Amino acid sequence: MGGRRKGFTLIEVIVAMVLLAVAVSSLAAMMYSVSTSSKRVTGAAYSNGVLMHEVNRLIALPYDSLAVGSSSVYVTDGAYQHTRVMTIAEPTVRLKTVEIIITPVNPNYRPDTVRFTRTNARTSKVLCTTCTDKP
Repeated sequence: MGGRRKGFTLIEVIVAMVLLAVAVSSLAAMMYSVSTSSKRVTGAAYSNGVLMHEVNRLIALPYDSLAVGSSSVYVTDGAYQHTRVMTIAEPTVRLKTVEIIITPVNPNYRPDTVRFTRTNARTSKVLCTTCTDKP
């Protein structure tokens, strides 16, 4: 066999296929990791949006408009289907605690909770910071 060799041997093709399979499988594992973290981030963004909307709505309401009790809302349309449970309690006079729990329908998204307190102002003059009305 003194002539020039033309083409690939079978061993060279098998080695090339193994190297390609190793590279593609590592890329597939990385893509799976990126995909699952992207789903978590998307769910967190939706959850934060819903929670911030509810917190802003409840903070804008007058103190006396917050009814003590619990309520549930089931959102079945849109990109973020979830159950929202809101509980308002009044442990002391002039203090209400609010808890909002968001439970998404999609199991890839995590549930989230926010708690805050609302107080009743001690003055009847809205912009007066030094005035006090005796209860």
